[in-house]
Amino acid sequence: MFTVTSANVNGLRAAAKKGFVEWLAGTSADAVCLQEVRAEEAQLPVEVRAPEGWFTAHAPAAAKGRAGVSLYLRREPDALRVGFGSSEFDGSGRYIEADLPGVTVASLYLPSGEAETEKQDEKYRFMGEFLPYLKELRVRAAADGREVVVCGDWNIAHREADLKNWRANRKSAGFLPEEREWLTRVLDETDGGYVDVVRALHPDQEGPYSWWSYRGRAFDNDTGWRIDYQMATAGLAAKAVKAYVERAATHAERWSDHAPVTAVYEL
Repeated sequence: MFTVTSANVNGLRAAAKKGFVEWLAGTSADAVCLQEVRAEEAQLPVEVRAPEGWFTAHAPAAAKGRAGVSLYLRREPDALRVGFGSSEFDGSGRYIEADLPGVTVASLYLPSGEAETEKQDEKYRFMGEFLPYLKELRVRAAADGREVVVCGDWNIAHREADLKNWRANRKSAGFLPEEREWLTRVLDETDGGYVDVVRALHPDQEGPYSWWSYRGRAFDNDTGWRIDYQMATAGLAAKAVKAYVERAATHAERWSDHAPVTAVYEL
């Protein structure tokens, strides 16, 4: 069994004080992909920076206090790469990948965007560069005998079943037609060639949501969005036996506004 967890920590230093350290000590995951770390490696306490029993790799953003992705692995990878060959985005703390035996595991933090602003233009530029890379990665990995899983906060709800209030968000970043069409391309077997592992195992379920606003009673009412995904190549997705959101029991027990998304693969 090979277990992978993805979690947007909404600031790793803050999450560490709220329960992330205890969660990490208790997880059975073989690989943990973090997003929105928002810290330089030296700013992290040692139990977070380099916890016992884990190989860690951190890719902070050049802009301090923003973005940042990390990988926590049970073994040292065969290779480690930061970025995807983008002159604009490789220093932005948004992508890191590692080669393990038979599989490449990546952590992605796609820009959130903001409708009709430069932030949305930036998001579209990222998407425009990233899809060709995803296809290249899939082909390169296959030639090397590897599968791929790209985990992370993709900041797009693909279908109406992926957010509670979809009607009210049709003009909101994260549910715009152009964004959803792009994700459809990622998941098209003749284009991107990836599989949404959680949705493949739960085809008819509303959600399961992975992000809830801190405002109001969104978490208590389960008024959420499903924007955290494990996108795997078809061969790996076919070996997924279980996938679920590790939703906290209560609002007070949350250590992020996102919940971890975990999948178990029978390799």
